[in-house]
Amino acid sequence: MSRKVMISCAITGAGDSVKINPAVPVLPKDIARESIEAAKAGAAIVHIHVRDPATGGPSMDNELYAEVVDRIRQSGSNVIINLTTGPGARIVLGTEDPRAFGPGTTMSRPDTRVSHVQRLKPEVCSLDIGSFNFGAHVFVNTPGHVTEMADMIRAAGVKPELEVFDLGGIRQAKAMIEGGHVEKPYLFQLCLGIPWAAEATPETMIAMRDLLPEGAIWFSFGVSRQQFPMAALAVVLGGHVRVGLEDNLYLSRGVLAPGNAALVERAVEIIESIGSEVATPDEARGILGIWK
Repeated sequence: MSRKVMISCAITGAGDSVKINPAVPVLPKDIARESIEAAKAGAAIVHIHVRDPATGGPSMDNELYAEVVDRIRQSGSNVIINLTTGPGARIVLGTEDPRAFGPGTTMSRPDTRVSHVQRLKPEVCSLDIGSFNFGAHVFVNTPGHVTEMADMIRAAGVKPELEVFDLGGIRQAKAMIEGGHVEKPYLFQLCLGIPWAAEATPETMIAMRDLLPEGAIWFSFGVSRQQFPMAALAVVLGGHVRVGLEDNLYLSRGVLAPGNAALVERAVEIIESIGSEVATPDEARGILGIWK
């Protein structure tokens, strides 16, 4: 049976990916342009990080977020803006003394991690649940910090997208829901294939889906070459789709994606080939229970 499937496009991320694919946007004007083009290609939601214009590395600068959001809004695009709150949770252990944090550590207070959300009030923002080994560093989201962030996000009138990376993250998210920190309809993102979290396999996606609260709305993505297989599987299993240069730099094997729009167009093809329809931003607002 045909249904409306939402596409979320993760525009740039925070990884060291610019040197691999120069299409990854760094400057606010380029992040905004890529967001607008992704929306034209069929994305209902754009998930946004910002980068240091001088280094291309991750940034938490509120002014950079403000410029990106202003450019998208002033363009006339009605795409749903989803700002990340992920930065500020990285620990790198010191080489001589692991009790002394090393270069690259970004641990920040909960209010710092959501300050741009409180200021800019996007319709959606991500909220990472749980701690795990993220490649070579540790990604730390303690229950206390996440709950405090959830309360501030709720007070700002923003819908949190609960990003979960393993089964434990779903358990923690359900405890937050039971505690009244997240309102219906619950929105989840099943993040698959990130070293060293849940694998991007059908078994993993099914297991995570089956543990979600009743009536939860969910997206999923796989990183790198698993982006499109996981997109197809999410549609088949009743979920929604995330693609974008944050998660995958290639359009096909050995072929770099020329931009986010090309990845969205591939997602559109997948959704329509399965017999479903791509949701517009306003249709997505209806599904998510949010309105401008």
